[in-house]
Amino acid sequence: MKILITGGAGYIGSHLTKQLLQTTNNEIVVLDNLVTGFKKTIDTLQTIRKFKFINQDLKEWDKIKEILNNEKFDVIIHFAASLIVPESVEKPAKYYLNNTANTTNLVDCALKSGVKKFIFSSTAAVYGEPDLSDAINGIAETFKTEPINPYGQSKLFVEKIIKDIVKTGNMKYVIFRYFNVAGADKEGLIGQSTLNATHLIKVAAETALGKREKIAIFGDDYKTPDGTCIRDYIDVDDLAKTHIDAIEYLDNNESDTFNVGYSKGYSVKEVIETMKKVSGVDFRVEIAPKRAGDPVLLISDNTKIKTKMKWQPKYDNLELICKKALEWEKKLS
Repeated sequence: MKILITGGAGYIGSHLTKQLLQTTNNEIVVLDNLVTGFKKTIDTLQTIRKFKFINQDLKEWDKIKEILNNEKFDVIIHFAASLIVPESVEKPAKYYLNNTANTTNLVDCALKSGVKKFIFSSTAAVYGEPDLSDAINGIAETFKTEPINPYGQSKLFVEKIIKDIVKTGNMKYVIFRYFNVAGADKEGLIGQSTLNATHLIKVAAETALGKREKIAIFGDDYKTPDGTCIRDYIDVDDLAKTHIDAIEYLDNNESDTFNVGYSKGYSVKEVIETMKKVSGVDFRVEIAPKRAGDPVLLISDNTKIKTKMKWQPKYDNLELICKKALEWEKKLS
């Protein structure tokens, strides 16, 4: 089987690439423009098993068409995207061009070149701001999709586009709506290397190690028990493995959409306190103004993926996730 991973030099894509290289004999090709991904990550992964790397931007539509026609992939797993919520509010055109327009071309070329399986990384941001009385028990795939920021909207557009395009040919899809991804490779080979990161657990790890002098909590008067936003944090290794499972799932099942999370919520303050505990550092925390586009609460209802895909996560533990993130951050020092 020949598998293309777009964004494979990035955070989640690199963890999937590593697992595929270690656990399968499939032919792996990684495509990344290295804007937010890292060549060093590719070089590290090459030490596991050699694979083809294509330095290419998805915005060059003709080249994407040529690559897919020449390579003849069986599966495409699509991670490449812009993903910072506040930035999407400030620069919506960037998100609609990169996330929506470029992915539309990729899906169209995939279908026309004979790709049989397309796995897309979407986001819980498609749910927008669910009613708290409903969302407190977990957001199911049946919830209304009403994004409150261009990032979520750009991903929701792609979900609809995928569903429409596959109707015209012989290709199946799995769409994964991620909740908050965190942690690092359990073996310590790779992790989140993003520069100027905005992800809470990485920022907390950086602050614990003195790379930042303080960490900001963006708003502490939300309608939650401690006033800070609540999120469902999933370990990157568990998330990566889910994509491998999806390839096999599509052999005997129809296309579908799944939430991927642990069905547990932690507030910003709880995450910070957990990082203080595992690091042993009482680092500085300050309260800052709320950010545009931040939902109050996002917790997954993972009943569907556990039932239909028999999903069994291994790293459902916030302290472990924080420890893995912290150990990786030390390696970046």
